Amino acid sequence: MSLTQPVASDHQLARLLQIGIVLEEVVEARAAKHAAATTANDSQLHELLSEASAESADHRRRLEALVEDLDADTVPFEEIQTLVEAQYESDKDFDGVLYDQLCNEETAYKFYDDLIDSIEASETDFGLDRERLLDVLSTIREEEAAGVEDVTELMEARE
Repeated sequence: MSLTQPVASDHQLARLLQIGIVLEEVVEARAAKHAAATTANDSQLHELLSEASAESADHRRRLEALVEDLDADTVPFEEIQTLVEAQYESDKDFDGVLYDQLCNEETAYKFYDDLIDSIEASETDFGLDRERLLDVLSTIREEEAAGVEDVTELMEARE
């Protein structure tokens, strides 16, 4: 399954949306873990991470609604959160936390940008409204782009 080719079926679309869900779950869990480890005297970083976690949770719910319309199952957030906590340690260095968050935001943006291109290149009639699908994905992509800008601005302010 590649994002360089048009999406060819509901099954393929569901799997790609599920990749987006897992991506959002990873971002949500990591941002929440970093926010919890942030000291009280760095409210700007804590707020950025808390907002990123909440935004990812919202994105996950929107993607899950699309997958539900395609009658496909998703992986529960609790399972992903446990895997993320076992796999990744929260950086204590604020620059490391910001860099991690920037990578997460950029990865998500690129994923949605490629997914939108693949859907737009497809001539397949999906089991859900194409306009709604593209609207949800475009909104999420725009929010990820704004997240990249927010993290970049905070990083630049700390230089």
